[in-house]
Amino acid sequence: MAAEDGKQRLTDVATAETLLRLVQSVPSPKAEPIKLWLAKVGCERMQEMADPALSLERARETWQKHGRSEKWIQQRMTGQETRNKLTDYWKGHDIKEGEEYVILTNIIHQEWAGVDVKTHKTMKSLKSQNLRDHMSEAELIFTALAELSTRQIAESVDASGMNENEAAAKTGGGIAKRARLELEGKTGRRVVSSENYLPLGMKKLAEK
Repeated sequence: MAAEDGKQRLTDVATAETLLRLVQSVPSPKAEPIKLWLAKVGCERMQEMADPALSLERARETWQKHGRSEKWIQQRMTGQETRNKLTDYWKGHDIKEGEEYVILTNIIHQEWAGVDVKTHKTMKSLKSQNLRDHMSEAELIFTALAELSTRQIAESVDASGMNENEAAAKTGGGIAKRARLELEGKTGRRVVSSENYLPLGMKKLAEK
């Protein structure tokens, strides 16, 4: 990996899962806080599997702690419900979870926003963060409109497979694009922005 001097150096690396497994095996009192946290998170995950509503409530609490408004939180949750209905449709109509979901999502995003997902994340100085967690209220609304339109268009023609769902994605994204352009024409302000919810320290790192 690239070192601070710019040269490529042999580096020990591990996934998050591997690192947590290593922590579990460390026989040191210093590792106990992390082990307790892992037990707590595991317990919470089991509770959410038994009662999915708990995961929604925990998500709301997390966004509140991060300073999101109730209006933003409601829009984020509504958008997620819209997204889930779309992926449920894809799942039942010959779309493979993973790469094909990414391709269709990117088509929708490119159509309505005028930029693809990767470019939008770069605009907001995001790396591994979830783009939707850093969208403005307007960006969330237009994303939801594009995905709702895509699903309803796909349902109307019983779209199946990539070719038919790509067509639905372009049309659905186009509907949201026209709405975005009309709003921007009336307000004089762009909907797609570089604004994000990164903590101040992370913002400064992203600017370097």
